[in-house]
Amino acid sequence: MSRFAVGTVMVMAVAVIAVAGAAGVAYAQATNASVQTDTQATPKNFNYVIKDGKRVPKSSRTTNADGSWREETKVGNCTTVKESSSAGEVKITRKCD
Repeated sequence: MSRFAVGTVMVMAVAVIAVAGAAGVAYAQATNASVQTDTQATPKNFNYVIKDGKRVPKSSRTTNADGSWREETKVGNCTTVKESSSAGEVKITRKCD
């Protein structure tokens, strides 16, 4: 074989390996994306969840039968309390310890 033929075979072999590697990565990403949901799990001691790739603070919300609700969100040492009456008035209180 001439030097040109050997070089051509080597280049073609490298190209085939590169294409196979790229196809494998694309397949792995596709199967991983189908497993993920909109919300990712975070450890229990974190004060946020991840939704659509963004951090969203965790909060505890309790709703009463009359339509009023109370929501507490803790960020660091501060606690924000949002209270809404059944008429729709919202009161926001922030307390930092």
